[in-house]
Amino acid sequence: MVTKKLESFRDECRSRQKIEDFCPAGDRRKPVTNGHKPTSNGLVSGPANSLHNGHLSSTEQKGKTSFEQVPLYTAVMTYLGFYILMFLGYVNQLFFSPKVACEQNREGYVPLYDQFERFYLRYVYRRVKDCWNKPICSVPGAEVVVKERVTHDYGWTFEFTGELSKCLNLGSYNYLGFAEATGKCADDTISIVKGKHGLATCSSRHEYGTTEVVRNLERLTAEFLGVEEAIVFGMGFATNALNMPSILSKGCLVLSDEKNHASLILGLRLSGATIRVFKHNNMKHLEKLLREALVCRQPVSNEPWKKILIVVEGIYSMEGSIVQLPELLRLKKKYKAYLYLDEAHSIGALGPNGRGVVDYYGLDPSDVDIFMGTFTKSFGSAGGYIAGSKDLIDYIRANSHAACYASAMSPPVAQQIISSMTIIMGRDGTKEGLKRISQLARNTRYFRRRLNQMGVIIYGSDDSPVIPLLVYLFSKIGAVVRTLAKRKVATVGVGFPATPLMEGRIRFCLSAAHTKEQLDYALNTINEIADELGLKYSKKPRDPNPICYESDDDLGAVQ
Repeated sequence: MVTKKLESFRDECRSRQKIEDFCPAGDRRKPVTNGHKPTSNGLVSGPANSLHNGHLSSTEQKGKTSFEQVPLYTAVMTYLGFYILMFLGYVNQLFFSPKVACEQNREGYVPLYDQFERFYLRYVYRRVKDCWNKPICSVPGAEVVVKERVTHDYGWTFEFTGELSKCLNLGSYNYLGFAEATGKCADDTISIVKGKHGLATCSSRHEYGTTEVVRNLERLTAEFLGVEEAIVFGMGFATNALNMPSILSKGCLVLSDEKNHASLILGLRLSGATIRVFKHNNMKHLEKLLREALVCRQPVSNEPWKKILIVVEGIYSMEGSIVQLPELLRLKKKYKAYLYLDEAHSIGALGPNGRGVVDYYGLDPSDVDIFMGTFTKSFGSAGGYIAGSKDLIDYIRANSHAACYASAMSPPVAQQIISSMTIIMGRDGTKEGLKRISQLARNTRYFRRRLNQMGVIIYGSDDSPVIPLLVYLFSKIGAVVRTLAKRKVATVGVGFPATPLMEGRIRFCLSAAHTKEQLDYALNTINEIADELGLKYSKKPRDPNPICYESDDDLGAVQ
């Protein structure tokens, strides 16, 4: 009976939804077969992120992503290199005792790490440990001062040399350049500390932690996003992890993108809801799961789901891709689902007004049920927010663990956000905010086009300031990070288990604070290293024409 219903429902949906309904005939493309990974986003299958005469070709290109496949030879060498590294680690473990402390009288206790995690940390990660956790001694602006350290035992221990290295910063999420020690934001924050509010409230929001500064921030955030109400929290990770259990429970269904952040995954697991994962940014797969959810219902009781929540991010921090929000909203409305949009990386960084992915696509904020974002990236501060209808926020205020038990946001932290958001909105009487937004967009497009022209493989959307450069081999992650550091470029390497084994990468994060000269220096350095280490894997045709740095007029035409 259920099978017949499913088939009938599927046929009905297919008759109502044809691809011509939302893809004009002139925009349909054939699948590519020249080494590109076919992109399936529910709209078209083809080479996403393509350029037209060096520029994006109007709004149809927005959100299109590029995920080029790894060459077969590189894939084989990546697996071979990793297994050799693992083999050497096991040999080392067999003949030499590990240089770590052994706890006494721990019989019967569950180990903190399982056997593979212990092995991986000691014999694989340790070999490239110097590429991570580097201490800094300055504001993480366009440039950053790194405190140098050395290891004499292959990563078991480190010691500082006393030397400081000033590097071009391509690793921090300082999208709009508000990580500053001077200027209006810093002055306003200092005045809050020296005034009547001090450094902290030493209390939760349900006790004496709600200050007028925090309430002003919540009202300003709601106005900035175009929603009824907002609530802020002192930690971005906890904004996801501790609020999901308050809006979800057993009997709810969550459809989660496979590339969602760890904070979302943890929050969903804590909620007790049923979780089903759809392929990254794949609207066809999402629609398939939505259909099955409506027809098949809950697996044991066969009752309808209490609610169906779609959870996505605006910009995915490891992939650099932008969510296909227009098609996602169409599916949400069609199947009567709710939408949770995590804008940790997109708020401030996307859209002509810096209001995130909704502003980027020119959509109505009321179509998104729950907004989430953080203040740690574009606003140069800390914490996060949940925004939406007044009823939703009132419910979260009363039931959220982050509101009930966590310490409230610090007043100077809140003031930094207010000051930076005021500049973005133009409330300071200047156009400084719009200049920063356009500068970030200009830097992003220039940097991505130059990398594409080099022949390296990069992931993501043309408008995303998160730019992953694929190096694949585990050994090359360390080699690239170390070589860039020697040439005064600070960046981040990402590998297994944070990414799949086959997708080791270097992640560049651009900022409005970067100048063209700084980007050119970084690009020339990357080009030299790519030649030295053999990183030019791309099979895409390269544009032989010089890549121009866009003017304000060019940028306005593209947007």
